[in-house]
Amino acid sequence: MKKSDIGLIGLAVMGENLVMNMESHGFTVSVFNRTTEKVTNFVEGRAKGKNIVGTYSLEELVASLEKPRKIMLMIKAGEAVDGMIDKLVPLLEPGDIIIDGGNSHFPDTSRRTAYVESKGLLYVGTGVSGGEEGALRGPSLMPGGSPAAWPSVRPIFQAICAKTEDGSPCCDWVGENGAGHFVKMVHNGIEYGDMQLICESYQLMRDLLGLSPDEMHGIFEEFNKGDLDSYLIQITRDILAFKDEDGSPIIDRILDTAGQKGTGKWTVISALDEGIPLTLIGEAVFSRCLSAMKEERVSASKKLHGPEKSFEGSREAFIEDIKNALFASKIVSYAQGYSLMRSAASAYGWNLNYGGIALMWRGGCIIRSRFLGKIKEAFDEDPSLPNLMLAPFFTEKLEKAQEGWRRVCAAAVMNGIPVPAMSTALSYYDGYRTENLPANLLQAQRDYFGAHTYERTDAPRGTFFHTNWTGTGGNTAATNYTV
Repeated sequence: MKKSDIGLIGLAVMGENLVMNMESHGFTVSVFNRTTEKVTNFVEGRAKGKNIVGTYSLEELVASLEKPRKIMLMIKAGEAVDGMIDKLVPLLEPGDIIIDGGNSHFPDTSRRTAYVESKGLLYVGTGVSGGEEGALRGPSLMPGGSPAAWPSVRPIFQAICAKTEDGSPCCDWVGENGAGHFVKMVHNGIEYGDMQLICESYQLMRDLLGLSPDEMHGIFEEFNKGDLDSYLIQITRDILAFKDEDGSPIIDRILDTAGQKGTGKWTVISALDEGIPLTLIGEAVFSRCLSAMKEERVSASKKLHGPEKSFEGSREAFIEDIKNALFASKIVSYAQGYSLMRSAASAYGWNLNYGGIALMWRGGCIIRSRFLGKIKEAFDEDPSLPNLMLAPFFTEKLEKAQEGWRRVCAAAVMNGIPVPAMSTALSYYDGYRTENLPANLLQAQRDYFGAHTYERTDAPRGTFFHTNWTGTGGNTAATNYTV
């Protein structure tokens, strides 16, 4: 009996669809699930008649695989992954490969890679993006871990992943240990930012311009024909046109409280650890937290008052301004995300291919868009580009968009409409292009109350000074360090 090319553990939505995808590309797949009833239901139902082998124990799964064995875990991140690794390790042989395709936190993947390698095995932690449809028809895959595993995994991953217009696979090796899951984490953070920016655009149209969902459907349809062409704009267009059973827009009946699974939060924490101003994604995460406080907000709305909303002028012109604000803010979000990846690559010794990452995100994943092709071009032209905003294409786009961007943020403030992501993006843009920020005063304050010292404009960088501001503090300064 022919042995299977790969095994997969975890037959939830993503796992099932990945198995179907692999089988459709000519691979024989063995499957296992902790609740074995799911195995039976799958192989006798959706997988019936296909090259999919149901197994009912880990021993049976391992025995069914071609060597070197490749076993992909599509199970809940965290302790479940560690537990499954502990069960698999004694059953495998040197050179066999364990693949974690869940949303694991990248430090866990780094730790697991070292542990599995210490047992003579290989480990891959791969980001998988695209949701249910992507898993079935072609996801974006971001593998990292043991480099020696890539030649064995590559034929399967690059067969099943999404492809760009020219046929390039949206999957390539990212880097050692936790690099793959780090890049997937940043992808999810950027996804948070993109979604929040779109939601702010929607709220401005709804609450300031008074547009109906059908009218907004048409606007987002137009947005999707230009620079903003993307999966998220496309589904927003479709959502706004969707009707409930009685024919009314379903969007108006969805409660305004958003959930999250942690990857956005991890991205922001990583940015704080690296000292990278990831302000837009941070605001996107906090906006979800604020949305969850529904009862408090309802109560506060009766006691805390803002300006009466009123709009004068051309709605068409303001919609164009919203489009510009959305696009400019999106540039900032990606610039911040790439800055975080560059910092992490330096900290962890990863050799990340930034243009290649944009290519991996070009198809299959949730943030797929026309925009990513321009990011790839920017890093192809200058691999050491310090900030995406400095690439000529994006510099020009920001210059053209900023008047409308500023008008949108000003109108939102004057009408009491929250646009935390758009406004923080504008603040970052203005801060990044400002030669002299007020941190000189901040350093003076720190030195005044804590003798933390400061550098001077008339002395070389790295030379620190302390002033006895009160005349009673003496000349002893604190040790200078940055957390």
